[in-house]
Amino acid sequence: MSTGRSKLLTFGGAAWLACVAPVFSHAATYSLPAAPDAVVGETQQVVARHQDTLLDIGRRHGVGYEEIVAANPGIDPWLPGEGTQVLIPSRYILPGEVREGIVVSLAEHRLYYFPRPQAGETPIVKTYPISIGKMDWNTPLGLTQIINKRARPTWYPPESVRREHEAEGRPLPRAVPPGPDNPLGEYAMRLGIPGGAYLIHGTNRPAGVGMQVTHGCIRMFPEDIEELFKLVPVNTPVRMIDQPYKMGWNGENLYIEVHAPLAGQNSAEAHSLTHITRLLVSATQDRTVAIDWAKAEQAFVHATGVPEQVVLRPAAANPQPNTSTSLISQSSMSARP
Repeated sequence: MSTGRSKLLTFGGAAWLACVAPVFSHAATYSLPAAPDAVVGETQQVVARHQDTLLDIGRRHGVGYEEIVAANPGIDPWLPGEGTQVLIPSRYILPGEVREGIVVSLAEHRLYYFPRPQAGETPIVKTYPISIGKMDWNTPLGLTQIINKRARPTWYPPESVRREHEAEGRPLPRAVPPGPDNPLGEYAMRLGIPGGAYLIHGTNRPAGVGMQVTHGCIRMFPEDIEELFKLVPVNTPVRMIDQPYKMGWNGENLYIEVHAPLAGQNSAEAHSLTHITRLLVSATQDRTVAIDWAKAEQAFVHATGVPEQVVLRPAAANPQPNTSTSLISQSSMSARP
């Protein structure tokens, strides 16, 4: 991690650490909770400096663009303003069912790594912000694995990417050597997807991390891919999922985490309050609790990506919401960096 001179600022009687020089965060690392618990981390409040953008603040705290913008509605991402309180969405509901290898959660623009613990070690999870495939260049879903790793890779743009750049008047060479013009950055890990063009890699344009902007690859901050590259062995399984709604227990409290649909998705059935209702009913079928349905609907409407507690209290019954009056839908590597 780079270091820089720092000072304490005060806001409302609280002390905050502000850095004079950029300090970039490595992965957030958490002890794995025992199943069925699935919530890790805590949200944070920080204070913006006059020169900050939300991108700057997010990178300092290991959060990408879409995450920090969604968590701070109404704040100008390019000029939040000195003294503005900014929420860092650093509480997460673990995605999927399998806590093994790498899980790429497309809806939240985030990668989770579950290293295999040694005997006597506490299981942990590391999580990083990522960029994913833009419209018409979707990052594929499913199970694959890391089949190759390369430091200082040469980029061989696929013909489809070269044609796109040619049409835009920005022709690409057949090979881009390592260096500042290489969009793969300093490290790349190839996925075992047919065609061999999908990578988890760094970037020479870190401002785009956390957005839906790639040609299908998984793009990471330079400091994050450097760390992950050294940790992940070849043959590590990689699961790529699209899970915009996550439910997770933390003791007796149930949390819901809602993300906006990815660009290009318009399935009213998948992205609806009805679907959230089904998931909440399934999550509580073995427990006697009362759900705060109004809060669940609010989480759906705002889609901040911040886990919200939706259990009211222990109860003898769990009445269902009146969905008839609820909002139901919202409307040397060759790779695609």
